[in-house]
Amino acid sequence: MRLLRKYSYYLFSIFELFVGFKNPAVILSIFLGRKASKSRIVHLRGGPAFRVRGAMDVWSIKETFLDRFYERCGFAIQPGWTVIDIGAGLGDFTLFAALVDDTRVISFEPFPESFGFLRENVALNEAKNVEAFSEAVSSAEGTLLLDLTGGEPLQFQSHNGPVTQPASQITVRARSLSDAVLQTGQGTCDLLKLDCEGAEYDILMKSPPEILRIIQRIVMEYHDGVATNSHHDLVHFLHGQGFKVQTFDNQVHENLGYLRAER
Repeated sequence: MRLLRKYSYYLFSIFELFVGFKNPAVILSIFLGRKASKSRIVHLRGGPAFRVRGAMDVWSIKETFLDRFYERCGFAIQPGWTVIDIGAGLGDFTLFAALVDDTRVISFEPFPESFGFLRENVALNEAKNVEAFSEAVSSAEGTLLLDLTGGEPLQFQSHNGPVTQPASQITVRARSLSDAVLQTGQGTCDLLKLDCEGAEYDILMKSPPEILRIIQRIVMEYHDGVATNSHHDLVHFLHGQGFKVQTFDNQVHENLGYLRAER
């Protein structure tokens, strides 16, 4: 059954890519891996434009804007919401939230190259309601190591353990979730989005309860098999913090899925 779901999803995704983007020839060349300049601009039909590095960036945009996973497995963002985006990547969810009237979006992305694309894509779409920070978010302020061994920027993982492969790790500044929430200056967070390759367990499960009480809703992609905890532990923890929680399986990968939590 999972195999059928997997291939059905990929086939439908091919259709989405060609219908959902204005420049399908560019999309095709990106996925075929043809040599091109370092980055290219792709345009969603009826939506924003993005500068991308390669296929994974396009895929991430597809999941956010065409599959609408963060809405289907999360929440329809409402006008006036304050949204915090942890693990913003090149800015797909940031712009998804920023395009809603009168929202305020505060974004965090620790990898310098991705942060550069995030800032450019915000400027490209003239999103004046976005504040972007080149930082990781953790349970405590300090620094983290960003592991670059995977080679794909949207899948880099952060940790605070010893340096094991200095040539493939960089040190990034980390802000606590408490500071990230207080950055709003309003004592409110209507929606917290996380896609941080396993760091979600440290961020949420080690943060003070009084900060978690400020957060009204959470939507995230969870990553099992990366940290000592699993999404089952996170569900139990969030229930204990007063959230109603639902999870959704990934159609392709058994160790990934989506989680939504609401007070």
